[in-house]
Amino acid sequence: MRYWKLVFTVLLLVIAGILLVIFQFPDRNLHVITCDVGQGDSILITYNSTQILTDGGPGKSVLTCLGKYMPFYDREIELVISTHPDSDHSTGLVSVLQDYTVDEILINPVDPGTQVYKALVSEVGGRGLRVINPISGMKVGLGLIYLDIISPSQQLLDKLSVKEEASKLVKYEIGSGTNLYSIVYKLSFKNFSAMFTGDMPPEVSDELSKLSGADGLDYIKIPHHGSSNGLTENFLKAFDPEVAVISVGKNPWGFPKSDILDMLAKYDVRIYRTDLMGDVELITDGEKYWIR
Repeated sequence: MRYWKLVFTVLLLVIAGILLVIFQFPDRNLHVITCDVGQGDSILITYNSTQILTDGGPGKSVLTCLGKYMPFYDREIELVISTHPDSDHSTGLVSVLQDYTVDEILINPVDPGTQVYKALVSEVGGRGLRVINPISGMKVGLGLIYLDIISPSQQLLDKLSVKEEASKLVKYEIGSGTNLYSIVYKLSFKNFSAMFTGDMPPEVSDELSKLSGADGLDYIKIPHHGSSNGLTENFLKAFDPEVAVISVGKNPWGFPKSDILDMLAKYDVRIYRTDLMGDVELITDGEKYWIR
């Protein structure tokens, strides 16, 4: 009798495991998840078994997001993008590198000399990851996902002082103003397009509005958590997004600012906020999209 109970228990466990794999098996849609990491940024993009993680937020809560939206059996992230070295964007990436296998990282070697950035550099260097320094004009392809790097330009980076012992992780010295060098990129998936803006400041926002081919976007990640020191009306008019996501948590600065919310409302942009909704997940088949 005990033997059959054991067999029955094993069979139940096997069936439960199979069902779990089936329910977590990726669909054929692109998923853009703005993780609720509090006052910071972390965005997970998934398609089939490919994952792209942009920033890691201010702590370890990014791991909760990855555990929720990545299959339990998939411990590999194909690409990590560190938009800039500020702690509310890059701190959590250290934990990600410790817990997951990462194939390569896009990062600009703008070194503010902070302990947070030193920890990230140490983790990346110690794991021997392939490091890519993206500049405007560069294109990155992962299957049906295409990334066009919009900013920063090499001309902008060339204005910084270069360290004597430069590397792909530590090259340019900078004391402040790291937002100016945020990686901004446009994602294309079939007929769907999205813009990820890091913490780009108004001068970058206005400069990008002059780009040829600046036309309609489906989605934009609002820069700098809805600060007035980010999105400009020129950028909004040029790119004409349909959906805007603001990654923001409890903060002493009153983000998102009312002028940004009013500007988005003026142009009929639908607004989603992590402080009000938690994780914001956009799903698209490349033609239509929906939010859940």
